Amino acid sequence: MAKKDEKTANKSTAKRGAKAYDASSIQVLEGLEPVRKRPGMYIGTTGSEGLHHLIWEIFDNARDEAMVNRCDDIEVALLPNGYVRVADNGNGIPVGIHPKTKVSALETIMTTLHAGGKFDNEAYKFSGGLHGVGASVVNALSEHAKVVVHQDGNMHMQEYKIGKSLAKVKKIGTTKSHGTIVFFKPDETIFKEGIVFSFDKIVNHLRQQAYLVKGTRISVVDAHDDERAFEYERIFIRETELDVPSMTFYFEGGLKSFVSFYNKHQTLINKKIFYIEKEQDKVIVEIAFQYIDDITPHIMAFANNIYNPEGGTHITGFKTALTRSLNVYGRAANILKEKDENFTGDDVLEGITAVVSVKLSEVQFEGQTKGKLGSTEAQSAVATVFGSALAEFLEESPDDAKAIINKVSLALRARKAAKAAKDSVLRKGALDGMTLPGKLADCQVKDAEEAEIFIVEGDSAGGSSKQGRDRRTQAILPLRGKILNVERARIDRMLASVEIRALIVALGTAIGDVFDISKLRYHKVIIATDADVDGAHIRTLLLTLFYRHFRQVVEGGYIYIAQPPLYKISRGKDVRYAYSDEEKETVLKDMGVASEDVSEVEDGEVEPQPEAEDAKEEKDTKNTKPKRVTKVNIQRYKGLGEMNPSELWETTMDPEHRVLKRVRIEDAQSADRIFEILMGTDVPSRKSFIQSNAKLANIDV
Repeated sequence: MAKKDEKTANKSTAKRGAKAYDASSIQVLEGLEPVRKRPGMYIGTTGSEGLHHLIWEIFDNARDEAMVNRCDDIEVALLPNGYVRVADNGNGIPVGIHPKTKVSALETIMTTLHAGGKFDNEAYKFSGGLHGVGASVVNALSEHAKVVVHQDGNMHMQEYKIGKSLAKVKKIGTTKSHGTIVFFKPDETIFKEGIVFSFDKIVNHLRQQAYLVKGTRISVVDAHDDERAFEYERIFIRETELDVPSMTFYFEGGLKSFVSFYNKHQTLINKKIFYIEKEQDKVIVEIAFQYIDDITPHIMAFANNIYNPEGGTHITGFKTALTRSLNVYGRAANILKEKDENFTGDDVLEGITAVVSVKLSEVQFEGQTKGKLGSTEAQSAVATVFGSALAEFLEESPDDAKAIINKVSLALRARKAAKAAKDSVLRKGALDGMTLPGKLADCQVKDAEEAEIFIVEGDSAGGSSKQGRDRRTQAILPLRGKILNVERARIDRMLASVEIRALIVALGTAIGDVFDISKLRYHKVIIATDADVDGAHIRTLLLTLFYRHFRQVVEGGYIYIAQPPLYKISRGKDVRYAYSDEEKETVLKDMGVASEDVSEVEDGEVEPQPEAEDAKEEKDTKNTKPKRVTKVNIQRYKGLGEMNPSELWETTMDPEHRVLKRVRIEDAQSADRIFEILMGTDVPSRKSFIQSNAKLANIDV
């Protein structure tokens, strides 16, 4: 009977097509194997963000030394062949034998998860790396790593391959310095998009850190073209004779300098920057803020100097105290009358630039990437310290206080007017999702994951794309002209725009406080504008709209930019498309028509130049017939409307052949600044930006 039951069970398993689940099914991952098996759990992604996260993890270890006053100089250097070098003048990682692991403490830290000095509150009162996985995770995801420690007059070194030590820690010389140098080369089998570091991204991140650890010198060195960078055993490359690009940051003003830098060239509301640093219930609270003439808030949150893009408990405490304090002052100063309603959180945040930093001994983040602070004690500490200091600031700075209250009062009135306008629009049914705009040619599928919408420029492009599309999955929404610049526009002005209203209804998410990402009707929102200056402007206006009012759509990876070709090149039956001038030259060369052989371009026709007279004479003497020259036809597309439906499908809309660029937010703070500069009212900053980046632009003249 038992055998029969066993056979029945095996048949049942076979029917399900599954392997039997027994003790052998349980995997035990040893050492650093879990990191390589699931790298996303530790660094978020194996794309560019995760690649740079490796640098942040090692840098954070050095930065934590600075936070406990054991280090005041840190250097990050890019080396040849994808290597990174992070050095500091701290005490150096201990190299003695660890009592539990029976190997060097250095090897323990580099090869064991959840091992490090951050668990010891006596060694590190405040640190960002309380999980104890930073150095070991970087080591696990690197094909090669090396650590050199300068300590107690000696230099020690150990090398690793894919997280495993190649030999014991060994002494390699003597030294008068102290500190740690970490080399690592990310593993290309993990980071399959390629090992490409962005110098600008690193500079921006480390500049930010220099504001947070005032009095610490932080340098970035680009030595990726100089092999000699590997040879130096000195702590810092910048002290050698290498002539390589570098940048150094050092700020005594801390967060005040940070706010001042961010608000450079802005119209200031309160001239004096608010600043407070104080310890409350074993939590160090440091806050700086200033209002500018803008409607968008810019709040940067940090816990133990780790940037928290999603905020957390410290931001909750900040917003609560700010709202309460301004309401109390507004009532006391009789600016808010008895009949007036209180300021809301949205009112007091309009136009504020704030940096909120807390330091805790037992910090709790939501997730390994530390995007959101979860420590409850931070909320009460921030609310108490900030609330008390702000009340004092408002009393001692009456001119700034009046300017702030007037700014917030204006925001309150504008919010009420915008709400009335929005409610009026909603009552008319323009955004109720029941009736789609007439200009929208919708697709047949209802599954958002399959559906995609092309936002095209003008009726002619709309006509071609509607005829050339796949009606089952592709929707077309033509926009007429340039939409409203929403960088400084409130929602009532936006809803007055027919084009923006049509786009909002087509997307299905609504907008503002009723926005709902789950109702997005298309999981590919494709901006398809012409490849000229006007097209680029329209694309920028659309991106500004999405970034400011449909942020979750951008963050979800649903926004794409189509890449239509610039040229159609045909020679006989050989037809090809070129997406740039460089690609056009390559195609012509491949067809046997070099650019110097082209005599003229007129009505799309290009003919090779006539052969030289001496070449003709030579052919005549050999009694050979001249080779027949086939005309090369080059069509320069000035817009999508010039392409017939089949061409548009083949080059821009066919999922099998098209090229789409997904819009990502790699650095939200930098993105904020770029949108402000390009689309705001700060003319000097925009002029400076254009002059600095003019050489990078592809200009269609």
